[in-house]
Amino acid sequence: MTRRSPYDAEIWRLALPAFGALAAEPLYVLVDTAIVGQLGTRPLAGLAVSGTVLVAAFSLFNFLAYSTTAAVARRVGAGDRRGAAALGIDGAWLALGIGLVLTVVGLAASSWIVDAMGASANVRPDALDYLRISLVGAPFMLVGFAGAGYLRGVQDTASTLVIAVAANVVNVLLEVLFVYGFDWGISGSALSTVFAQICAAAAFVVIIVRSARRARAPLRPTRAGVQQTAVVGGPLMVRTASLFVVFIATTSLAARISDDAVAAHQIAYQVFLFLALSMDALAIAAQAMIGRSLGAVDAPGARAVARRMLEWGALVGVGFGVVLAAVTPSLVTVFSDDAGVQDLAMQLLWIVAALQPLNAIVFVLDGVLIGAGDQRFLALAMIVATFGVYAPAAAIATIADGGIVALWCALVLWFMARAVGLSARYLGERWQVTGSAIPS
Repeated sequence: MTRRSPYDAEIWRLALPAFGALAAEPLYVLVDTAIVGQLGTRPLAGLAVSGTVLVAAFSLFNFLAYSTTAAVARRVGAGDRRGAAALGIDGAWLALGIGLVLTVVGLAASSWIVDAMGASANVRPDALDYLRISLVGAPFMLVGFAGAGYLRGVQDTASTLVIAVAANVVNVLLEVLFVYGFDWGISGSALSTVFAQICAAAAFVVIIVRSARRARAPLRPTRAGVQQTAVVGGPLMVRTASLFVVFIATTSLAARISDDAVAAHQIAYQVFLFLALSMDALAIAAQAMIGRSLGAVDAPGARAVARRMLEWGALVGVGFGVVLAAVTPSLVTVFSDDAGVQDLAMQLLWIVAALQPLNAIVFVLDGVLIGAGDQRFLALAMIVATFGVYAPAAAIATIADGGIVALWCALVLWFMARAVGLSARYLGERWQVTGSAIPS
């Protein structure tokens, strides 16, 4: 790694606030995990079942952030601020519509979802309560995705940090009040998160509307803009769906092993998600900078930014892994006082620590290709890794009765497959398509 680069200042100007915002996002469920974990193994297992479904459902629509970031950044690079603001408005309206549908469908199917996840009779009531209450927040969560994508596209990651931190402060304060003060248990945990999501969505809407008025962009959605976001987001939905098929399948299989296994998996999964989304800060910076470079018809600049991002990603990934390995023995006690859960969680967290350098490369390359609008390849690569590598590896682990540790080893193979596919694409030039519009 070279000691200095002309891109370093801008990378970290975008990445550091994005790091804070992205690290704050999974804190909703991570805080829930810590607080609910003190209520006992049964509520924690219920949170594991429903929390995994919710993260998967919400993340399925994270294209509202990613496709908006890339599209807006290209318009900014081309000097079209009005077009950029219009895309932000279109994205917010699309997010609201999708969120309302998600709430209605999710509530209608909630019982079936919990049963399909393999929740035991003891865990089922807590899982249902958490899922149903949390689904009310879906429209607000998705509007927040679209708002964050717009701000990242206009190179403003600082505002996303302020909103994310404020929302999490609201979540923590309300959660302590609802769970311990009012004794509402796991239901109080879900309610506090919904209130925090409402506050965050309101803040993003205010910012987008102000930007649109300054740029004289319409506040009503346009069919062309909504359609563009949806079409570009389609392959990203496929990519994300394949990604969460893996984690939902692992959680479901863990639930069938034992309550201790699924509780330990919940701890490891949430720590993994926290670190992964924190690492995604570099990917967010890549999306914004590469989208802008390609919009300004600067393919060599995009390549140079991507190379520097990978160098920083590898360094940060090693750092994350070392720190997690060092704190793992103490960390497990924060989430559970059950000795069996602690022992399994410790084994899984060491796997998570070892994954961090590889995880960093995968996330940075994801950001590079999303910023370039290479969403079709991303979808194909994820499908191949999921169904060609993870599925058979997980099947073997289950048949051999290897337990939760063997299932996580299947996840390691999956990450390795993703890294190979993304690296091969990056080394070529087909992703370097220039112009103000994302390739369709």
